[in-house]
Amino acid sequence: MENESESERILYANNRGYSIQRGYADNYVKTSKYNIITFLPINLLEQFQRVANAYFMCLLILQVLPWFATLNPITTALPLVFVLTVTAVKDGYDDIKRHKSDNLVNNRETDILTGDVLTKCKWQQVQVGDILRLEINQAVPSDVILLSSSEPHSLVYIETADLDGETNLKVKQALQETAALGDDLKKLSELNCEIHCEQPNNNLERYEGYMEWSGEKFSLNNEQLVLRGCVLRNTKWMYGLTVFAGKETKQMQNSGRAKFKRTSIDKLMNKIVIFIFILLFCLCLICSISCGYWESSTGWNFRIYLPWESYYSTSATVGALTFLSYIIVLNTLVPISLYVTVEMIRLVQSFWINWDKSMYYEEKDTPAKARTTTLNEELGQIEYIFSDKTGTLTQNKMTFNKCSIGGKKYGELFDKRGQPIEITENSVPVGFGHNPWYDKKFKWYDPMLMESIDQGDKHTWAFFRLLALCHTVMAEYNDDDELEYQAQSPDEAALVGAARNFGFVFRHRTPSTITLEVDRNEEIFEMLAILDFNNVRKRMSVILRYNNRIRLYCKGADSVILPRLSPQCKQIKQITQEHLNEFAGEGLRTLCLAMKDIDEGYFAEWKRRHHFANTSLENREEKVSKVYDEIEKDMILLGATAIEDKLQDDVPQVIANLAKANIKIWVLTGDKQETAINIGYSCRLLTEEMNKVFIISASDELGVKSEVGEVLKELKEKIGLKDEDSDDEDDDVSIKKNPEHFEGIYEFALVISGHSLAYALMPEYEKDFLDAASLCKSVICCRVTPLQKAMVVDLVKKYKKAVTLSIGDGANDVSMIKTAHIGVGISGQEGMQAVLASDYSFGQFKYLERLLLVHGRWSYMRMCKFLDYFFYKNFAFTMCHFWFAFYCGFSAQTVYDQWFITLYNIIFTSLPVIALGIFDQDVNAANCVRYPKLYIPGQKYQGFNAWVFLKSMFHGIFTSLALFFIPYCAYRDGIAPDGNVVDDQTIFGATIATLLVSIVNFQIALDTSYWTVLNHIVIWGSMAIYWMVIFLMYCDPLYELFGTAFTYVGAGRHMVTTPAFWFCLLLAIVIVLGPVAAKRALLLDVSPSLADRIRVLQQRHKLKSSDVHLKMIKKRPSTSRPGSSYAFSHQEGYGELITSGRMGSRRGRRGGDSKDKTDDEASRANSRADSRTESKVDEEEKKSNKLPSVTDDQQIVIEDADDEDVPQTSLEERPNSVVGNHTA
Repeated sequence: MENESESERILYANNRGYSIQRGYADNYVKTSKYNIITFLPINLLEQFQRVANAYFMCLLILQVLPWFATLNPITTALPLVFVLTVTAVKDGYDDIKRHKSDNLVNNRETDILTGDVLTKCKWQQVQVGDILRLEINQAVPSDVILLSSSEPHSLVYIETADLDGETNLKVKQALQETAALGDDLKKLSELNCEIHCEQPNNNLERYEGYMEWSGEKFSLNNEQLVLRGCVLRNTKWMYGLTVFAGKETKQMQNSGRAKFKRTSIDKLMNKIVIFIFILLFCLCLICSISCGYWESSTGWNFRIYLPWESYYSTSATVGALTFLSYIIVLNTLVPISLYVTVEMIRLVQSFWINWDKSMYYEEKDTPAKARTTTLNEELGQIEYIFSDKTGTLTQNKMTFNKCSIGGKKYGELFDKRGQPIEITENSVPVGFGHNPWYDKKFKWYDPMLMESIDQGDKHTWAFFRLLALCHTVMAEYNDDDELEYQAQSPDEAALVGAARNFGFVFRHRTPSTITLEVDRNEEIFEMLAILDFNNVRKRMSVILRYNNRIRLYCKGADSVILPRLSPQCKQIKQITQEHLNEFAGEGLRTLCLAMKDIDEGYFAEWKRRHHFANTSLENREEKVSKVYDEIEKDMILLGATAIEDKLQDDVPQVIANLAKANIKIWVLTGDKQETAINIGYSCRLLTEEMNKVFIISASDELGVKSEVGEVLKELKEKIGLKDEDSDDEDDDVSIKKNPEHFEGIYEFALVISGHSLAYALMPEYEKDFLDAASLCKSVICCRVTPLQKAMVVDLVKKYKKAVTLSIGDGANDVSMIKTAHIGVGISGQEGMQAVLASDYSFGQFKYLERLLLVHGRWSYMRMCKFLDYFFYKNFAFTMCHFWFAFYCGFSAQTVYDQWFITLYNIIFTSLPVIALGIFDQDVNAANCVRYPKLYIPGQKYQGFNAWVFLKSMFHGIFTSLALFFIPYCAYRDGIAPDGNVVDDQTIFGATIATLLVSIVNFQIALDTSYWTVLNHIVIWGSMAIYWMVIFLMYCDPLYELFGTAFTYVGAGRHMVTTPAFWFCLLLAIVIVLGPVAAKRALLLDVSPSLADRIRVLQQRHKLKSSDVHLKMIKKRPSTSRPGSSYAFSHQEGYGELITSGRMGSRRGRRGGDSKDKTDDEASRANSRADSRTESKVDEEEKKSNKLPSVTDDQQIVIEDADDEDVPQTSLEERPNSVVGNHTA
């Protein structure tokens, strides 16, 4: 037996002993983390790796020690145990589900070939080298090489939903050599082949290896590999040889943890917590030093009844121990409940997104889905959107629209004078009644093409014969015996369907043949090779033999086809290029078609080199690609196709509204440059009002450097960012400091091609390119690869302090989606890979507007208000201990009752702030969309930043000063009317606590913008609970029952009977809350924010609309036609599968209809009136970069508009949105 190298794995059929000896993994899988014995220690270890939990555990240990027992340990233990318990229960529940799943999977049964007998065994008993038999609807237990199946040509149909989310069936096929084994158990048991393949990895799209059997070597690739997790469909049985098992299968290799994304607020919170730790250390140090000084200067007067000489040698020792005691007393500066509460709020915010009916796509039954709970508030801070085009902005539903054949253009209508006529719904289509295979949904209006076919034009026949032959489409027949096509991409389906409608019908294929029906005659072509498509090649070819002639047919992007043409095609190449530019200018997707006759001897030599490259285990892809390039040269151009891909609903309006929100939108597409520009205008990324659209299209490094430099120079000069005496460093600072000075005055756009982008992304030029692109309102990158998409996103993340979002629908968008701060996937026509890799998903691009401007803004605003208030209330609470230290000899005595300290953050103030973070809205959903400039504060981090935190901290400190010194001055040496002393510790502490609970709850009432019944319940209910608790907890029976556990006995009762308490409460409210209310009223009158003004108008409109019934207005979107080039929407096809004889036909039901909607005249008239209404408000917003003032005119504008819950009607067909309605 051969030795196994590090780069390859060797295994033998029917020899599990060798696999066990080599240490290959068995098929037992374990995804659980704990068992009954290890759960508690491992889970606690994981939880205490969090700094906050470890910190509070140390505090608890200190509190247990008698030297630092200033607080009852319960004050720290109860919140800590609560947090640890909640987390442990959640982790334990999740792990129990994993255990159940593991047991279910490992104990499934399958058939293993033992000798020449099939034996039932459990999945976990499967080993590498075992031959398995699977039957229809059974799941595959391990990664296996397909040996044979019940279907002709040993095809199998599998469902891969558990791997990539796609429900459409995939096709695999065995080698012809092993297919002959069939269902013969004796032959299968005698199989002694040797497999050489790659080591286990997580690449689902690639498998490289070869099989040595009977002295011959056979290439193995992904088309023979059936992965664990797949389900066998439409196939009675199959046999497979296990190559990877258990944790080494590709499914398990892909089950690793996803990269954890953290929001900017998370990062800021961590910095703030560190700052609070430092502040806590400083406060404790002050108390410690002061304690030592006090003990040495004053404390000796109290040693008669507080002796410490027998315990501690010096006052310095007392001071050092006091330091640790004050760490315990002031520990609430670092709130243990902060992180738990934040996660709770984020979870509910995710539910609002999931339950939003306005983001439900009914046509495909697709609701919006928040696939993460940690990024919601970052949706309110997006500054850059990177979008795919095909399937994201467009519908990815292709129709054959125009073509160029032999230098002649087809697809247009002309009148008798030769003038072009616009094709409308009233135009009469060409009849295809003579074709029994005609698709009734297909429409074509130019009769000249049919005449050319009928006349037997050789160019036209060759053109459509290529479309019918050069593809990897599968032919199917449904129960009604109707022909249907299953294609890897909508492009292929459209092209093969066009050939079918024009009389070149693809009927059937076998592993070695492809059958057409042309003019009712059957043509059978011998399939010699398929040179499949990928994103690097941007083309695909087939090599066929017909009538003893070998011919290569090729189709692909013009950028790769035109350079490979024969010199004799110069004239037709020039004409076709002009046609391509016209097609691209209309926004159509284009590709070129070419062919080549091949000599028999040359093909035999080429086939030998191809086999060698295809069986190589090292650099197989590069070697195969090189062999492909050798034969795809000197081709003859046949023509070009143009396919239409319509925009999704509302795309132009949504992009325009997002642009108003200061969001820069970059489209990264595989289109031709002309197509990309046309799409830009269709989507309103480019407008006629722009000052200039810059185009970078150089094809060499020096050219790109020059063009980027010139664009940047011109931009700076026009905007005025560059003075004659300024150097580059100053320019960069200007760009960063003044990005909005030119907003609304100068608008630019940038279009760059893929080959230029490759140089622009080089380290020495990337900064200049980014500076130029950042000064543009929109950027379009055309002809880009999936890797370049990710590199562009990473470039912006690298140099810009901005939050990025990537949105796409296909597998080629996955890298871009994962690279951005937030990834959004659209459930489209290209599978579910983008959705599975995303953080958020929905069915249409238009829902991105609501996700950002409504849910994103609300989430950000709520989180900012929550954090602002949370830190405020904790500083107001804790700093009272610090002021009290100056009056208790720095003895670390607490000013509050220990039970109050325990319950303050758990009961008395927790629910109101949670309700604020979950329900609050400063502006309703309709106005969030109507006024996109409301979104800008989030981009500038204005809601919560270091300065906001400092203001919150100083506000809390000021509140603590008032809370402490007002009762101190009122109660000092005080005597009640009945002669009792009222300046005792318990009444003083209870008064401060009561003032604190009252003021912080009144403060959150002031901070609440959107009142619901629940807000009233939790705010006033928290105060009511406090009063109930102090009377119950401080009552005589409880003291008699538990003794010293409740030391504030009678404090509540005595407190409320003293006039000084009510005076303190009233005075504290006036001093603390009075300035806050006065400042807000003054700012609202003198310098209101846009949100303030809209809220005032909103309230006025609500009063008005209570008496008037306003109708909902809807408007249909425009029908602008976008386009793109062919290459980058296509996926790698069934090439390898077909060439080795693996594709046939199968029957099944497919299809689905979508209905178009129409408007009535009233809706259009009202929409136009409402658009004029919106323009009036927008003019006010733009004046001097200031916000609109509240005037009677604007009040009328708002009152005459739609209902407040209806977004602006210029944003077409807004979803019904009720303020605060988050029901499913």
